[in-house]
Amino acid sequence: MTDVTDGVLHTLFHSDQGGHEQVVICQDRATGLKAVIALHNTALGPGLGGTRFYPYATEAEAVADALNLSRGMSYKNALAGLDHGGGKAVIIGDPEKIKTEELLLAYGRFVASLGGRYVTACDVGTYVADMDVVARECRWTTGRSPENGGAGDSSVLTAFGVFQGMRASAQHLWGDPTLRGRKVGVAGVGKVGHHLVEHLLSDGAEVVITDVREESVRRITDLHPEVTVVADTETLIRTEGLDIYAPCALGGALNDETVPVLTAKVVCGAANNQLAHPGVEKDLADRSVLYAPDYVVNAGGVIQVADELHGFDFDRCKAKATKIFDTTLEIFARAKADGIPPAAAADRIAEQRMAEARGR
Repeated sequence: MTDVTDGVLHTLFHSDQGGHEQVVICQDRATGLKAVIALHNTALGPGLGGTRFYPYATEAEAVADALNLSRGMSYKNALAGLDHGGGKAVIIGDPEKIKTEELLLAYGRFVASLGGRYVTACDVGTYVADMDVVARECRWTTGRSPENGGAGDSSVLTAFGVFQGMRASAQHLWGDPTLRGRKVGVAGVGKVGHHLVEHLLSDGAEVVITDVREESVRRITDLHPEVTVVADTETLIRTEGLDIYAPCALGGALNDETVPVLTAKVVCGAANNQLAHPGVEKDLADRSVLYAPDYVVNAGGVIQVADELHGFDFDRCKAKATKIFDTTLEIFARAKADGIPPAAAADRIAEQRMAEARGR
């Protein structure tokens, strides 16, 4: 554990990925809970971000994910116009094997102990029913069911926001916000991806999908036999004539192996942390691939859960999520004006808002 601790401290105090205000290591032996809660920046307000439940190979990997994800939430919340900072939590373990009501209640007590500095919600491996359980111990819980005072599934507006980002990308690149006649590849058609497919089909796009879960693919093809299915992401990104690639599964989809073989002219998807490492955004720009920053276009879900804290109104949330279209265009314009990739332009705009809030 010493090596893990040393690595965390080095990351926090010395690396570019650090700068976090607080990292909490949580353990409840009775239930098997091992969790990490990371608060990156609360200048704009309490940290807001989901809880990921995932079988990480090592504790160090879990900590690194919590740090990266919470940092991303600071930027996402800033560009979404929310009065929230960046927070994220990860629970270590296979949710199919160890997730229990008692474990979730124990986790809720840890979140509650932060006194509102962190507001949690769903993420990979956690669902509305889980947040209902967590909320029994913690009032700073969003993403709950309507029956329990919540807004329900946030993936609906996440997908809607990504769709707005795609429309903005099409406007910027092709001069028209419609996706009619465009071939769009969606990698991951689970919680968010299957809603995105519906938007694309309704707008007249040709859709190609892949997913590691056969049941997720079948849910799409049973309703829409016109959708093309390919074996895996490696096949998808090489698909001839692809206009837009939408990574909607886990992060790191854009890396040294995938970027050189992308056939798409636009990358716009729901997954967090799509850029595997710094420099990938420049590689995309060098290949004339337009990248819509992930944390900008996938902010619909956090817009929804933030609204839940003030009495949820779906129409109000959808109106806010629609603005992702304008924000994405603003980022593309800033990138062109400053001669930098869109990811760097998005960071600059977000950092400016956080700095202004800190200076108030």
